[in-house]
Amino acid sequence: MDRLFGALADRTRRDIVVRVLREEATVSGLARGYAMSFAAVQKHVAVLERAGLVTKERRGREVVVRPGIEAVRSAAALLLGYESLWRGRLDRFERLLQEEDQEAAGATTTSTTGTTSTTSTTSTTGDATTGAPAPTGTDRAPTEHRGEDR
Repeated sequence: MDRLFGALADRTRRDIVVRVLREEATVSGLARGYAMSFAAVQKHVAVLERAGLVTKERRGREVVVRPGIEAVRSAAALLLGYESLWRGRLDRFERLLQEEDQEAAGATTTSTTGTTSTTSTTSTTGDATTGAPAPTGTDRAPTEHRGEDR
């Protein structure tokens, strides 16, 4: 995964991936679209190939570049996992803020004798306003295989 995101860190390589996702292209055809040498584009394609983002196939004198769909799907799945994680954290944060607002609005009440008392609506087993369970510590980032990528 490190190699994949390292390859995508470069703007030219991201553009090459987008172009071959739309339609397979030859390396020379890709090179015509950039203000750099053919050799430089070949190097970019080689980095993408090592990351699994593209595959190359020789057809006569030309080298055709195709997308590596599985690597793209893998990256998308990882990013969706992180998105889900952070959306969950933001939702919990929003609920906590709402709970605080509700507690602040109803926390102090004055009795008939003029004294002030405070009531607490905080639950140790979950969110008192929504009934959602308390965080369990299982909201960690998705794990990834750290074998051959390092």
